[in-house]
Amino acid sequence: MSENVYILGIGMLKFAKYLDRNIKSLAGEALANVQKDCDITFDQIEAAWFSNSLWGLFSNQHCIRGQVALSANGLDKIPIVNVENGCAGGSTALHSAVTAIKAGMYDCALAIGAEKVYNEDRVKVMTSFASGADIEIIEQFVKSLQDKEKTANEKRAKSPGKEPQVEKQGGHSSFMDLYAAGARMHMEKYGTTQRQLAAVASKSHNNSVLNPLAQYTFPLTIDEVLADRPVSYPLTRSMCAPIGDGAAAALVCSENFLKQHPSERAIRIRASVLQSGQLHGESDISKRASRAAYETAGIGPEDVDVAEIHDATVYGEIYQTEQLGFCAEGEGGLFAEAGKSGLGGELPLNPSGGLISRGHPIGASGLAQIFELVTQLRGEAGKRQVAAPKIALAENGGGFLGMGEASMVIHLLGK
Repeated sequence: MSENVYILGIGMLKFAKYLDRNIKSLAGEALANVQKDCDITFDQIEAAWFSNSLWGLFSNQHCIRGQVALSANGLDKIPIVNVENGCAGGSTALHSAVTAIKAGMYDCALAIGAEKVYNEDRVKVMTSFASGADIEIIEQFVKSLQDKEKTANEKRAKSPGKEPQVEKQGGHSSFMDLYAAGARMHMEKYGTTQRQLAAVASKSHNNSVLNPLAQYTFPLTIDEVLADRPVSYPLTRSMCAPIGDGAAAALVCSENFLKQHPSERAIRIRASVLQSGQLHGESDISKRASRAAYETAGIGPEDVDVAEIHDATVYGEIYQTEQLGFCAEGEGGLFAEAGKSGLGGELPLNPSGGLISRGHPIGASGLAQIFELVTQLRGEAGKRQVAAPKIALAENGGGFLGMGEASMVIHLLGK
């Protein structure tokens, strides 16, 4: 059995809208980049975990996705496991590879995620996200919103000079309404403001200007975020993750393998924790998973120097800042507004730009977080480099179940 597991190499490509490329192409580029990063050949990789969520829905590749994508790029014959765990798929792939190495099954394994989310059929894209929750509950939720809109339109129609408003199809996913509802409850309970939400968005967009692999690389002020197109109050477009494609990968190895292939750039995985949510009651998945990770690593939240947090919307960052123990409950908005999560702040969060600006190709997002944190711990992040980080945390949630995430993976990395 391997006591310690290390990330030996990382690979990623720029997240963007790639209408002219397929999953095989995206996965191949990430695979080539991870090889360049650590100079490991295919014959040294003993197993692979491949993360993807939507290939079947958009292109009918419902099965053997990893075998198809990786064999097309010269990696075959080895055990290849297909992973689908919503937005937490990439991190789940890494967790699985780490677990297998710890168990002594392999000495060198690959975790890779590739996803194409962008499609010219916008309605198809937006409705696809519903599969990340209990589809029956989501359908009931959407129907209730449609019934409310229908009632409102009928009232407008009865008013002189008022025409019924036609509901726009494909405007945004139902997940944005769920996040917006969470944000409104947080605002009502703790006094969090829309401006504090905008402060998170501005910080992350400005970080991504310094990240050449980010989907968005333009700066935004707080006022520009607030003035952007409304999505679902209090969220504006700049507060929500964009639609896009991409791939990312990490090569992990045992301590014995590292001794045979020495590298000063290897990063130790201090903890890898996967947990699931619950259908009934208040969600505590973030607290459960992070506390388990802290206990495994023998550290606390105060020891974390940099973190990548799952921010499908900016409310996610504010909420997780509290749940992960970085600030008191209810103070996530104040934490952001005070600049504590900026690159030069008390605890830099999402230096990559996060999901809302780096991009969110579902099956690859968790491994993109790992790419950023490994880059930070190596001191190779350039102008967005955090000052001398030693401990990094990645929080990656997937789907909705009940009042919170259906799945969550926490990784703690150390130099």
